[in-house]
Amino acid sequence: MFPKNTWYVACTPSEIEDGPLGRQICGEKIVFYRGVEGKVAAVEDFCPHRGAPLSLGSVQDGELVCGYHGLHMGCDGKVVSMPGQRVRGFPCIRSYPVEERYGFIWVWTGDKELADPALIHHLEWADNPEWAYGGGLYHINCEYRLMIDNLMDLTHETYVHASSIGQKEIDEAPVNTTVEGEQVVTSRYMENIMAPPFWRAALRGNGLADDVPVDRWQICRFSPPSHVMIEVGVAHAGKGGYDADPRYKASSIVVDFITPETETSHWYFWGMARNFKPEDKELTATIREGQGKIFSEDREMLELQQANMLRYPERKLLMLNIDAGGVQSRRVLDQWLQKEQQA
Repeated sequence: MFPKNTWYVACTPSEIEDGPLGRQICGEKIVFYRGVEGKVAAVEDFCPHRGAPLSLGSVQDGELVCGYHGLHMGCDGKVVSMPGQRVRGFPCIRSYPVEERYGFIWVWTGDKELADPALIHHLEWADNPEWAYGGGLYHINCEYRLMIDNLMDLTHETYVHASSIGQKEIDEAPVNTTVEGEQVVTSRYMENIMAPPFWRAALRGNGLADDVPVDRWQICRFSPPSHVMIEVGVAHAGKGGYDADPRYKASSIVVDFITPETETSHWYFWGMARNFKPEDKELTATIREGQGKIFSEDREMLELQQANMLRYPERKLLMLNIDAGGVQSRRVLDQWLQKEQQA
């Protein structure tokens, strides 16, 4: 159901500051921790002695110590030692390729030999001081493709997010969907409208008037396996819209990393990167709080949608022109899965 020979965001560095972290990704139970010299490591969350979860243990001198009987594991999945016991002949457990980059820890759940760090998507905003980022993590009980569908069709904003980013003009604006290689792009532009509450606040945050007409844009970019970057923003009407001078607009990139957990659940790393007033930490916190509320509304809708689909598995979902972004994204995923199965 999900590709494995690819990089997924597994966690953030802060999640392994105080000890090992257990997390299920693509059906694999994995424990993440800082090993020798502080380098991130990931192994199967299974002690070869009695099957205890290693994530309930600790880290000592770069070795993962089982919290049940004190067995020491190396970053390569090999048993190192155990107090008073001879354990060198114990079987190895699986280790996973991991990379720490762009403020995230990435894991490769498939064939180790294919794990090329160069395949990790380049995030220009992540290592550029002219950008600021704030985000969070939600665990969502629905399959990861439903979240991709949600993000590739923002028509739902009018209804799910009526008090923050929704407005009737979203429904009225035409949607354009294109496929560029393995990337799917869905775009929508609105001209000479009044900004909704979230964007009025963003305009004020950038020192701009919020009570004048604006041009608004939404450009959703899906990249396999499950990353969606959405260029969003507003500019004072008549100043060039998406191409307006930064003096007249507030624009950002909505960051969405969707990491499958099981066939009916996923980890959702959400955030917003902006290139105006990057030094303003209070503004970053304010935007993050607003975004968190918006995404919590998505979570409620998606989890209940998943519950309905499990209750009525025989019912097929209907497709409209607004669903083209999600449909094309699923086709790309199907091609990835087919290649893996053939391999």
